[in-house]
Amino acid sequence: MQKKNKKDPSQMRHGYTTGACATAVTKAALTALITGEAQETATIHLPIGRDVTFTIEKNLFTNDAVSCETIKDGGDDPDATHGATIVSTVSWQHELGITLDGGVGVGRVTKPGLPVAIGEAAINPVPRKMLYSTIEETLSEFNVKRGVKVVISVPDGEEIAKNTLNGRLGIIGGISILGTRGTVVPFSSSAYRASVVEAISVAHATGNDHVVLTTGGRSERYAMKQYEGLPEEAFIEMGDFVGFAIKHCKLKGIKRVSLVGMMGKFSKVAQGVMMVHSKSAPINFEFLAQLAKDVEASDEVVNEVLAANTASHVGEIMIETGNRNFFDHLCEACCISSLKHVEGGLVMDTAIYSMKGELLGRADEIDTID
Repeated sequence: MQKKNKKDPSQMRHGYTTGACATAVTKAALTALITGEAQETATIHLPIGRDVTFTIEKNLFTNDAVSCETIKDGGDDPDATHGATIVSTVSWQHELGITLDGGVGVGRVTKPGLPVAIGEAAINPVPRKMLYSTIEETLSEFNVKRGVKVVISVPDGEEIAKNTLNGRLGIIGGISILGTRGTVVPFSSSAYRASVVEAISVAHATGNDHVVLTTGGRSERYAMKQYEGLPEEAFIEMGDFVGFAIKHCKLKGIKRVSLVGMMGKFSKVAQGVMMVHSKSAPINFEFLAQLAKDVEASDEVVNEVLAANTASHVGEIMIETGNRNFFDHLCEACCISSLKHVEGGLVMDTAIYSMKGELLGRADEIDTID
């Protein structure tokens, strides 16, 4: 089978956020309610400063409301909500003003720390602003002075939400209506960083002064066994954004941060690399060889480390030669590098696991930089 070439990021097609989709179908439904005519498209103004036109897949008229729907297009960065149907149902209300709520498939906030109050539909601030301004502009365009009720729904939202962090964040019953730009930038890191910020905020707001940052789902499972006394909110998948996550923990007043991950990424953290994507920086085998020397590995073993292919290979060498104290030393180096990165003010732990879940090494409650 011929291997597909990866697309040039500059040529990738941008998609649209759930917030932009919700705004477009709301404009279409309100226009249809005012005019009595079905809408095939809706053009809205995005936060990034440009207009975009959405296709309206369906108009449904009832006695006192109109529902319109569109299909969310994630572009070349399809996420869990790519292909979801986004629906807005608009009706008149007796009192002036705008009432905005979530219907089927839109989550409801149950925990503090999120940018939406407890009890409200999980429609984030920028989409809310987009919706309110678009509704007001549409009413003004048609010179209508009436109160409006808008309900955003995502028919498959509860099922889609199982593939998101919403349950962990205390958003129950569906997805969130999100987006700060209106567009989805292909393979951007901004959305992931935003989810890390939200997770840390929820952890802090629910009373956790100790959080556990993991590099992925597998390491999180190992972390939950290691720190079984901590609540679910305390566990946060930071991905590759180690430095970013630790800094935000300090900013929020978290007292203790535990890092849990595997040899490859944490070999970079130990040497001071705080963004651990595979392309961020090469493994420094001279650095790892020095750590091996520190734990009195033989010259032969040190030379094997220098000639290793990967960080995991270094780990295998250490296990095979009986130098398991190397892993504790590596964990200490991760803690010290992390403290240097944030200029102290935290208590740090680090634990390194094998792919099969074996605890290889750990360092606990380090709060000083040697």
